Amino acid sequence: MEKKEDKVDLNLIDRAFSFAKKFHAEQKRLSGEPYMTHPLAVAKILVEIGMDEETIAASLLHDVLEDTSCSREELEREFGQTVIRLVEGVTKLSSIPFKDEHSYQIENLRKMFLVMAHDIRVVIIKLADRLHNMRTVDYLPPEKRERIAKETLQIYAPLAHRLGIYKLKWELEDLSFKVLNPEMYETISNYVTKTRKEREAYIEEVKKILSAELDKIGINAFVQGRPKHFYSIYQKMKKKNLSLNEVMDLHAVRVIVNTVNECYTVLGVVHSLWRPIPGHFDDYIAMPKSNMYQSLHTTVVGPGGEPLEVQIRTWEMHRVAEYGIAAHWRYKEGKRKIDSVEEKISWFRRLLEWQRDVISLDEFSEGLETELSEVEEVYVFTPKGDILALPKGSTPVDFAYAIHTDVGNSCVGAIVNNRIVPLDYELQHGDIVRILTSSHGAPSRDWLNFVKTSKARTKIRQWFRKREIREKELLIKKGREILAKDIRQRGVDDQKVLTSSKLNELAKEFGFLSEEDLLLGIGEGTLSVSSVLQKLLGFKVAEERREPERRKISTPLGIVVEGVDGIQVNLAKCCTPVPGDEVIGYVTKGRGITVHRKDCRSIKSLDPKRFVDVWWGRFIEETFPVRIRIEAFDRPGLVADISREVASFGINIDSMVVKVRSSGMADIAMVIRVKSLNFLYNLLGKMREINSVVSVQREG
Repeated sequence: MEKKEDKVDLNLIDRAFSFAKKFHAEQKRLSGEPYMTHPLAVAKILVEIGMDEETIAASLLHDVLEDTSCSREELEREFGQTVIRLVEGVTKLSSIPFKDEHSYQIENLRKMFLVMAHDIRVVIIKLADRLHNMRTVDYLPPEKRERIAKETLQIYAPLAHRLGIYKLKWELEDLSFKVLNPEMYETISNYVTKTRKEREAYIEEVKKILSAELDKIGINAFVQGRPKHFYSIYQKMKKKNLSLNEVMDLHAVRVIVNTVNECYTVLGVVHSLWRPIPGHFDDYIAMPKSNMYQSLHTTVVGPGGEPLEVQIRTWEMHRVAEYGIAAHWRYKEGKRKIDSVEEKISWFRRLLEWQRDVISLDEFSEGLETELSEVEEVYVFTPKGDILALPKGSTPVDFAYAIHTDVGNSCVGAIVNNRIVPLDYELQHGDIVRILTSSHGAPSRDWLNFVKTSKARTKIRQWFRKREIREKELLIKKGREILAKDIRQRGVDDQKVLTSSKLNELAKEFGFLSEEDLLLGIGEGTLSVSSVLQKLLGFKVAEERREPERRKISTPLGIVVEGVDGIQVNLAKCCTPVPGDEVIGYVTKGRGITVHRKDCRSIKSLDPKRFVDVWWGRFIEETFPVRIRIEAFDRPGLVADISREVASFGINIDSMVVKVRSSGMADIAMVIRVKSLNFLYNLLGKMREINSVVSVQREG
């Protein structure tokens, strides 16, 4: 619906038509019609929903790069960057090999969505293109026809719904339904035709009664029966387990008025005429859907005791309901102006953020299905009163990631309506949600089992990917340091030995792909250092250099010290060192040597003259006590979950003390026995993933 002052560049459209006609001149469709009938039909659909001249021009040209000899340079020279961007966004990938048809289709969709981030009109052209293809799908082979119909029903119709373009959505659904379930389509079609006169008579009665009441109070309303679309009838039958005649007994009317105030006045009139059915009222004017849809929905017991659905909206709301995002295009003095469309569609913003972080086709495919699924929404509030629309079934974790990625990653708990709730709590309409964060907080893999939004799922996976990369880098670094240290202890220059060429050759001998994988094996402890040294230095060199020049004594605890036989060695209780920690010995009076971690705070107050070098021996079978402290939200089963995680590592708990504060937080002090520093780090990492755990720290 164009305004009078709007100016459309008809010259651009004429040039696009002539250009496309020239390149498609000799081509035919499978129907035998000239190929140009297709881009013309797509352009006509876009004109009907009120799109601008650049979009219409691009629709006329949308197949020239893919299906003709036209070059990109020629097209851009003739029509400029905006039109070429739109055409390229719709053009399918052609030069990249794919393992299967599914991967090809998903990559095409991903490409389209990436371009959509810069210009959403790409998707609107694609919807119009798909609609005309579905109108002429009968000319395709059966297998291809079904594949396209299925893809339309799974991707394009939901996409039209998400963009609020119901005019395209309904037709895309019905055409796909006709291909995929022709028998049921025919059954519903015949029934609708057979009962049309009866239903029209009922709607006329409702219109007459309602219009008379509205005339009395001076409201000029347009009352119409709502058309029933075949696929929506079928969906309602499946969802509510109803027979066809039960679905068709539910009549529906739409009332369109001029102002929002009149919408609520009409609602009052409807409820005064017919008794409303409890639980069947939705106010999408006060709380619009994420695709900008606004309307009042109510179901009443109408004339003759029949259920009657009533939608009430303004003309502007009706236009947005029909054309969605396309209704927000405006022209003034030849320039396109969008009324902050991206700001108005929360789903669109979520989609753009989500797709930037997706790295694999499988992840994109899974997330796209979630993002496009037609689920109900819940409206929840931040503590400041801001409204957030989330898919029904969303949890505080989804809420946290919707606020900001950092809030999600540091989330440790949630307070809903002033009470602590578990993180898998399903948010309800009107909930006031406050997220509790901690600098020690971190995502848990368990969250992936209950989060609803693609953004939350992608960000959680992204966090774990980054952590795994960091851990891998640290283990590679550690492997290199271990190898270098052992080489130096044998009197060999590690800088000369540890060259990339030598390490890569060695990696292949051990069956690894690269030197990083070799060093990772050493860092993880899965590859014996001695076996690597034997290959790297030669067996004789390794044997000759095994003992350093100074005399060392091994103790029962696995600590190696410089000194005399029979010396007593103890591990410091203040820092409880374990194999892998950097350690230092302190000569005590009458108690031998006490071994501390080098980062132990206690050693700052000790006499530096009494420190001696100590280090861990090679093969240690002992387990060592470590004190850890856990902070968590108290809940039933918390201690059991922690104990179960420790037991899964095959180690014992020496002691556990639990104190619960008045705030509902639990402080847990534990002493556990571990074999090494790496072993401890792995255990602490798993414990941090336990539901309601805020932080896990080693003491000392």
